Amino acid sequence: MPSHLPKGFSRPFLKLFHILEAILLVAITLATLAAMINEFIHVYVNRQILLTDILLMFIYLEVLAMVQQFIANGKIPVRYPIYIAIMAIARYITLGMKELDGIYVVWLALAAFILAAATLVIRIGHHYWPYEEVTEPHKRQSED
Repeated sequence: MPSHLPKGFSRPFLKLFHILEAILLVAITLATLAAMINEFIHVYVNRQILLTDILLMFIYLEVLAMVQQFIANGKIPVRYPIYIAIMAIARYITLGMKELDGIYVVWLALAAFILAAATLVIRIGHHYWPYEEVTEPHKRQSED
């Protein structure tokens, strides 16, 4: 839905938001890469790769994939944060398996299952009811 504000008023704000968006995307990318490098250094120093290290690297990879999707398409599919949440739950269970109560592990596993089921429902929904291609009004007028 287009804004009803005058273009002379909204353009500077949109430009500012685009600049802030670009700065934040660069910051997120750099922070994720720094964290990933730190994790690789941790693995190298300890000379041991644990499942929790691999899961953490997958979380970093999903964050980078979200940034890439946002840059390429201007939006982030909702399933990417769900993937990150599933990985975070798996990592949490793996890290605290000895200290966690059994019922707490069951609740966490149920949460991961619900997130996985939500991803499946979203994917099925996109297959049967894909988004309609939205064209911008000025492009439609020039095509007529």
